[in-house]
Amino acid sequence: MRIAVSGSIATDHLMTFPGRFADQLVADQLHTVSLSFLVDTLDVRRGGVAANICFGMGQLGARPVLVGAAGGDFAEYRSWLDRHGVDTGSVRISDVLHTARFVCTTDTDHNQIGSFYTGAMSEARLIELQSVVDRVGALDLVHIGADDPEAMFRHTEECRSRDIPFAADYSQQLARMEGEEIRDLTDGAAYLFANEYETALIERKTGWSADEVLSRVGTRVTTLGARGVRIERAGEPVIEVGCPEEEKKADPTGVGDAFRAGFLSGLAWGVSLERSAQVGCMLATLVIETVGTQEYALSRSHFMERFTKAYGADAAAEVQAHIR
Repeated sequence: MRIAVSGSIATDHLMTFPGRFADQLVADQLHTVSLSFLVDTLDVRRGGVAANICFGMGQLGARPVLVGAAGGDFAEYRSWLDRHGVDTGSVRISDVLHTARFVCTTDTDHNQIGSFYTGAMSEARLIELQSVVDRVGALDLVHIGADDPEAMFRHTEECRSRDIPFAADYSQQLARMEGEEIRDLTDGAAYLFANEYETALIERKTGWSADEVLSRVGTRVTTLGARGVRIERAGEPVIEVGCPEEEKKADPTGVGDAFRAGFLSGLAWGVSLERSAQVGCMLATLVIETVGTQEYALSRSHFMERFTKAYGADAAAEVQAHIR
């Protein structure tokens, strides 16, 4: 199964604040917030939702196709992704703009405040998926992640017109979208990814009930934080998968991307939705134990040892042959 992953490609500038954001907020002055946080650390990491997902899939041996736009400063990042099993041949390089940048501060409660500079990401709207198909062959699924909004609409429309199954995963772009835009990106999706808060926001903005959303997509995947994930399909029993036990909690950035990487890898292998979700939760656990979204090393033996402990020998037997 060949999966293309579209979305942002960025560098992450991650800082830690040795306190609680909540202690600095004055309830009756939230309309005029002016705060500066003195941070202890700064880590510059590779990131962007599409690149993070593709890195995880590459680590698992799923050989994803990265679709997005970057700047002339992308050469080293491209080499890193190529070396870790990602097909970067469909990345558009801007002649004038830098690669997008995410700047984020995390407090001691693991709450986050971030800003995102789009940069070259704005040129993702110029990418035609047919050019990807012409280069790599037919696509079995296009994951449409947070990106330049016009690119997300264009990719969704093209998937529909070319009968390519697609996954809707607008995540960070949800806040800026209106109901009609969300409905357009959702209707007919093979998969819809969201966390619990985003799930409620989707229903409120679209005016659709939970059942109506489910009737318009093939599979609804809702991440539940530390409680794992819920998978729903119309007329079928709900699947709930818990998370493996964490060894530590280092940094929550990129955990959702890691889950998607594992889940999409499971789809690429042809294992069940439950097994795909278990692979996603295992990979997400490894990422939360690491600072940075692409800094974890995936050892097959270590991955399978922890996977077996969390989900049992039968589940492990089904996925072991696929782990690179």
